[in-house]
Amino acid sequence: MSSSPPHHDGSLDEMLGLGATPSTRSLARLRAVVADATDLVALARSSIRCALRGEPRAGAIAGQMYEIGNRSAAFLCVAMSFIGMIFVYQAGVQIRRVIPDVSQLGATYLELLVRDLAASLSALLLATRVGAGIAAEIGSMVVTEQVDALRMCAADPVDYLVRPRLVACLVMTTVLTVIAGCAAYLSGMWTAQAFFSINPRTFADPTLLDAGDVVVGLAKCLAYGMAIPIMSAHAGLGARGGSAGVGRATTRAVVSSSLAIIALDFLISAAGYLVF
Repeated sequence: MSSSPPHHDGSLDEMLGLGATPSTRSLARLRAVVADATDLVALARSSIRCALRGEPRAGAIAGQMYEIGNRSAAFLCVAMSFIGMIFVYQAGVQIRRVIPDVSQLGATYLELLVRDLAASLSALLLATRVGAGIAAEIGSMVVTEQVDALRMCAADPVDYLVRPRLVACLVMTTVLTVIAGCAAYLSGMWTAQAFFSINPRTFADPTLLDAGDVVVGLAKCLAYGMAIPIMSAHAGLGARGGSAGVGRATTRAVVSSSLAIIALDFLISAAGYLVF
């Protein structure tokens, strides 16, 4: 069973009820939001079902893993290295204003990096590149009627287009988070030594890290790896109106993916603190 966003045949004024009373317009907007959320949930269910039961397509998945992973690794490592340097420097400066001892800076930084920073910041960076790319690719296929051609050939667009990207993003988000987290930790270690004279052996202190931090960090990687392709594919499948519609879908994919990451970060963090 395929799932796709609703086709709005009317104008924007008709969809939002412009020209009607304020209460009518508000009701139309509410209905549009509910319909959009319903279609998003249906797409997520179809994508997960196809990922679990779909036919193996190793070539398509491997191609998406290359697009998502190999072409994002350098970007993530450079960005996370600078973020690590900024974070350690600012944290060290603030700690020194309170106490002169900054020996626990490395242990605290490692815990935060594993539990939250590596996964969340890497996912936000991936949303700008991977999410935009998925929305642009699928949106271009929609406006050129290639998706309609798939349906006419009895092919499920979700299984054909979304599933390879979902599986690849699940795997590569975790792998890229580990790589980018290591880059951020090494850059933070160099910053601590250069600006605060902290020995690398002192900085590499895992005493505050426990199994709960690793579980929460891994859960975030998996959640973000699912959210980015599903939100982006939903935006791409809803593209209408030629190249301008593809541009709007790309913007929507980045915004919705970023908001989903932030919301999931809070929910998983809260659940992790309650459990662990």
